[in-house]
Amino acid sequence: MVFRERQQIAICVAAAVIIVVFVLFRYLPLQRRIKTIKGERAAQMLAITKSSAESRRLPALKEELIKLQQAVAIYERRVPGERALGVFLQEIAGLMNEHDLREHLVQPGKEIEAGKLNCIPVNMQCKGKLAQIFGFYKSLQKLDRLARIEQVKLVNDKDFAGEVSMQTKAIIYYRAEAEQG
Repeated sequence: MVFRERQQIAICVAAAVIIVVFVLFRYLPLQRRIKTIKGERAAQMLAITKSSAESRRLPALKEELIKLQQAVAIYERRVPGERALGVFLQEIAGLMNEHDLREHLVQPGKEIEAGKLNCIPVNMQCKGKLAQIFGFYKSLQKLDRLARIEQVKLVNDKDFAGEVSMQTKAIIYYRAEAEQG
């Protein structure tokens, strides 16, 4: 009987060792792997959900891109490929005359090179009624050439007769590569 008991104990110990080895080297690693896979799957599902939501926005984004490209094209057309400063200064003087502004002075400043675009600061001065000056600015916006207004200074005359002195600093642009070619 002792032999039989020892045999049963040996079988139980062997079974226990097999169970421990199975749990440590097979079951627990598989459980960790399952947990990792579940985490990866959750991350992938989140990415798919985000992609799906973003793909629904794609037509609106394409439409917005087309509008922005059209706006950029308008601005690019308004930035000439040549300096043409004299033409611009004549247009400004003509607009001032058209709006009956007096004592006008239009002076270009020192040209600034800024990569593909060159900038020319332009100082403008004149006198007239406020409505005439606003008309001048509206006409300035309609010019074919892009001009960015940096600073505007309006000063009433000393006797408040409705006359306003205007001083404006503007910048006009042209493409640098066209000048070099």
